[in-house]
Amino acid sequence: MINIIKYRKIPFTISAILFVVSLILILTIGLKPSIDFTGGSLLEVSFTGERPTVTEVQTSLAEIDFDLGEVIVQPSEESNILLRMRFVSEEEHQLVLAQIRKSFEVSNDESNLLVEGEGDVIVEVETGDNIENFNQNRVLEERIETIGPAISSHLRSRAIYAVIAVVIAIVLYVAYAFRKVSKPVQSWKYGLSAVVALVHDVTFTMGIFVLLGKYLNVEVGIPFVVALLTILGYSVNDSIVVFDRVRENLIKRSAERFSEMVNMGVNQTLVRSFNTSLTTLIVLFALFLFGGESIKYFALALIVGILSGTYSSIFLASPLLVVWERLKKRKV
Repeated sequence: MINIIKYRKIPFTISAILFVVSLILILTIGLKPSIDFTGGSLLEVSFTGERPTVTEVQTSLAEIDFDLGEVIVQPSEESNILLRMRFVSEEEHQLVLAQIRKSFEVSNDESNLLVEGEGDVIVEVETGDNIENFNQNRVLEERIETIGPAISSHLRSRAIYAVIAVVIAIVLYVAYAFRKVSKPVQSWKYGLSAVVALVHDVTFTMGIFVLLGKYLNVEVGIPFVVALLTILGYSVNDSIVVFDRVRENLIKRSAERFSEMVNMGVNQTLVRSFNTSLTTLIVLFALFLFGGESIKYFALALIVGILSGTYSSIFLASPLLVVWERLKKRKV
């Protein structure tokens, strides 16, 4: 049996360092919000031939006769370009797309276009390599997302309310579920321990995405909030499984040896926690590797959160129960 409770200061120190570093990153650098929270338009185009550079795209867009605000141009995948700009109407969207096509669509040698009669254009395409080269670089629109500032502000506030509501609900639920085990630790402290663990998990996940946003331009939007809420649920579920085994041990055995009962409960659920996390992570890694760009970072957020949640439920939430119990003894 692993004596996790005895050496609890080691994971406590690791968790404290990770939490503080993540919090500093969040407060100093901050997450990079998507248009879900800032409002604006996101246009993604792909190139069937050579992709132009960021500078070339910016130069092309500067020729448009209306103001697009600050346009952020970002390469994506192997042949795509992401354009993030102010909120644009459908007419402006079509003009932007037309400008990009005008600048970067390359067709076959113009000598193959012969004008005859009254404006009729006959396209002559030679056989062989010329057929493959015809329209050798086309600009294809992959997606357009547009969110107004009022909607983005509403989404941002709703996301904050959702996280706060989930945390309060978790404390109340755990306090109710463990109401019959109020000695030597009060039932609401089980809920508080679970919340400390999930705050650790969410903060660490956000810290990772701050670094991804700074160095890889990864933005966070509604899918990221959904991932955080999922992490909250997964983390507290893992903690409750351990707490439930501790509760059974307290009922069947003596509550006087509380630290031993907690350590026993952790060890009894250790294999179950690892197996559950492993099977979930296999699916998430598959989504991350093969699920496409739209779901890639959603899966990554869940991977980080589940790894952190498994760690915190074993090495953080459960040992905290012993800390509460010993603090109570000191007061007495």
